[in-house]
Amino acid sequence: MNVNTPVETDDEMGDVPAETVMIDVRNMTPVQFAQLGVKQVAYVKPVVLNGAKGFAIHAADGTPMAVAPELTTAIGAIRQHDMFPALVH
Repeated sequence: MNVNTPVETDDEMGDVPAETVMIDVRNMTPVQFAQLGVKQVAYVKPVVLNGAKGFAIHAADGTPMAVAPELTTAIGAIRQHDMFPALVH
């Protein structure tokens, strides 16, 4: 199974589009696999903090990033940072 993933460039201005390379996920190390999608996907899950409902935003590797009061706010924040939101139930 192959996955397309962007490769970051050395362009300081960000004007050069990222290249796409093929990665064979069957040959990835556990560390490489854990990093797959970290910059592209953020997960949202409902939480209760100090008695108030909210929505936690986590990077693909599980790193906490933020908490939003509403689901739409959480999804909007993720999209604003050019990431793909995924819901965790």
